[in-house]
Order: sequence, then C-alpha cells, then structure tokens
Amino acid sequence: MTVEVGQRFDLRSLLRSRGSERYELQDRHVNPQLSRMLHAIGFDKVYARAQGAYLYDEAGNDYLDMLSGFGVFALGRHDPTVRQAIHDVLDANLADLTQFDAPPLAGLFAEALLARAPHLDRVYFSNSGTEAVEAALKFARHATGRGRIIYCDHAFHGLTVGSLSVNGAKEFRSGFGPLLPDSPIPFGDLAALDRELRRGDVAGLLVEPIQGKGVAVLPPGFLAAAHELLRRHKALLIVDEVQTGIGRTGDFYAFQHDDVEPDIVATAKALSGGYIPVGATMAKEWIFKKVYSSMDRVLVHDSTFGSNAQAMAAGLATLHVIDRDDLVANARSTGEQLSKRLAELTDRYEMLTDVRGRGLMIGIEFGRPSAWKLRAPWMALQSARKGLFAQTIVHALFHRHRILTQVSGDHLEVIKLIPPLTIGEREVDAFVDAFTAVMEDAHRGTGLMWDFGRSLVKAAVAR
Repeated sequence: MTVEVGQRFDLRSLLRSRGSERYELQDRHVNPQLSRMLHAIGFDKVYARAQGAYLYDEAGNDYLDMLSGFGVFALGRHDPTVRQAIHDVLDANLADLTQFDAPPLAGLFAEALLARAPHLDRVYFSNSGTEAVEAALKFARHATGRGRIIYCDHAFHGLTVGSLSVNGAKEFRSGFGPLLPDSPIPFGDLAALDRELRRGDVAGLLVEPIQGKGVAVLPPGFLAAAHELLRRHKALLIVDEVQTGIGRTGDFYAFQHDDVEPDIVATAKALSGGYIPVGATMAKEWIFKKVYSSMDRVLVHDSTFGSNAQAMAAGLATLHVIDRDDLVANARSTGEQLSKRLAELTDRYEMLTDVRGRGLMIGIEFGRPSAWKLRAPWMALQSARKGLFAQTIVHALFHRHRILTQVSGDHLEVIKLIPPLTIGEREVDAFVDAFTAVMEDAHRGTGLMWDFGRSLVKAAVAR
C-alpha cells in the first residue's frame, strides 16, 4: 500500500476499500493460526458494527455477545458516556505524557479506584492485565525481600514472562523457560500453602477469587484463612482481579465477598469501557514506600504510556456509568437469575453437570452421560479431543441462535459466560431459551455433533 504525498488520511475509506481483506492480511502479516482457528470452528464472521450487548453482521442480524471481549466490555460496546469522555479529552489538547508533570486525570482516577477499596492507599497505572500482574510481582518481591511467589494450579495471570511464571496452564508455559522461581499449589488448598510458607522464602500468594479457566470459585473462607497464614509468615496476599474486578461478580471487587483486605490487587479489562488499554496495581502505603523509596528510584517501575489522558478519562467515565446505572447490583441480581435458571436444567439434561460462578461470571460444565445412546457420540468426541463437546454447544449457540460464547480453556468441557454487566431479562430469556433448545438436540442423539463435524470438515477442505 502506497500513499501519495499530501493525500489526506481517510480511515473510513480505508476500511471500505480493504476491510474485506481482513483474513488475508491476518494470514500474511499477523498470526496465521488465528484465521485457521476461526475458520475451523465457524467463527469467521464479519461484523459490521456493535452496540451494547449486541454485534451486528453486514445483513443487520444481531448476535448476543455473552463473551464481551473476555470481559473488557462490561458496559457493553460503545457506551455513549465513555465515548464522549474520550472525545472531550482529545478536544482538550492536553499536554499529555510529558513524562515530567503530575497529570490530574491520573490522580483523580486513582482517587476514585481507591475509594472502592479504602484499605489500599496507592495505584500504579499500566496498560493491561499482565502488566498489572507484573507490577504486583515486582512490588511483592521487593517489599518482602523474597523471591518466590505461590500460585494455584490452572491459574491464568497473563502471558509476559513474569506473569507466565505464575501461570498454571502448561500449554502456555511450554517452550518459554526458564521462568521465575515459583511454586504451584492446588486451588483452595490451605495445607499446601502452609507447607510452602514454612520454607521462609515466599514473597506472596497470587490468586484469582474465581479462576477464569474453568470458572472455579475459591472455597468459602479460603482467602481470609490464607491471609492470616501469610501474615504469620510475613508474606503478602496478592489478588488478581483482572477479570473478576469492576463489578463482574456482584461486588466491585470479588475479594469483597470474602471480607478480606489484600495487600496488593491487580485489575484491568473492564477499567476503561473497552476503549483504551489500562491496568491498575493497587497496594498499601508501606509497599509503595519500599518500592519508591527515594528520588533516585522515582522511575524504578514505570510505563511510557501509563496514566495517559485518554485511558484515565475513559476510566473515570466508566466508574461514573457503573455508579449511575447501579451495574454492580445489576450484575448480582441478573447473574443470580441466569445462574438459577441454568442450574434448574441440570436435573433435566444428564450431560449438564454443573452451573457455578458469581454474579455475571458463570461456568457451565458438561460431563459423561450414563444413557447408552448418548455415550457413543460423547466418547467419540472425547477420543478426538477433550473439550469438543463444549465446543459443539458453543458452535450451535452461535450458528443456530446467534449467541457468542466460548469454552473457558483448552481441554475443558466448560463454557464461560462473561456478558456485559448491562444485560437484563431480555438477554437472560434469549440465552436460556437458546441453551435449552441446544441441550434438547444434544440429548436426542448425534445431530449436534454431526453439525459441528461438518463445519470442521468444510473448513479443512477450504484450507
């Protein structure tokens, strides 16, 4: 692509003229496996626009988005208040990112975040969840003078080298070692945590209140008991709220369900309404004082784009919308309604084994049927690849009912629902009705599996 000197940049014209090349451009210049995967599972849809909890294709068909960009679009797509805030901050022509001033929007955003977790004192702003976790790891190691971090099996904390070191999924770690000193423990296992702490070299425990992979919820009382153990051994409780935070679980932070006060909290995803990447690492005063102990160490941990005006403005607007529309309460009540209606189906469909989660972070798990007519197709899918049954449900919800969901991790028979916090009875009805129809078909025999199988074969032939 060449541009003539003096030619005006026209983004809309560029998208009109070359938007249809999206998959070819991806294959040629970005990640070719992404296109291959999307073609294989039949998700190679072209969306023309999005609004709220819905995506729209070029024919104007709507798709209910129960994925919300892995939780990024907590306010739905293109919230007008956040959108206006970004326009306003651009129009203000601020002297942004001078690197040698104190930007007021960063201070205001930090103040607003800390007001929702009053036991924490300071905030470091970065650009993503994995960066927020990286900062948490560095702060914990420096503040305690120890190098080892405890994490849980099946945890997901990001994919940069530090956060990868505390990632409980082998498929992500493979081929990227050696990583930082670490020790995994079973999720929610206090005895295992106690054993590790007795070695005397642990900086902290990093834990998700609800694991994104599999939507596993910590046992009641674990966080409080773990925090007491950690205090006794002079180690820190670090809570990863990258996905569970900002109202997702029906409290502003998920740790608030357990009435604990973590030493460090990392959050991101929903912080800016889906417009500008932003992450936040919050911690107690004494930890920040250890890290930033003198003027010589003022930039000892920093990010060039951290605290940029667009991200801070979007973040402030996001918090405003969450408060104005009482979205935390909506996540709690709508999530309870959706979970209850789905849980009622477990007695009706034997391959539906569990519905769990909190607020609008819900896991739907499937398991091996006992009826002989269902066992053969189930085992056929399992022998091909564990997790394929859940993918057939995802496929059917998408192609038959125009509902976007996805499995909660590789080799798992679990679908994760993380819709916008703005959804209500209309979306609950639509999802439950569609899911019921799909489960009815799944329990009649092999039709659902054949549909998915044909999609895979069609994609393979096309390649």
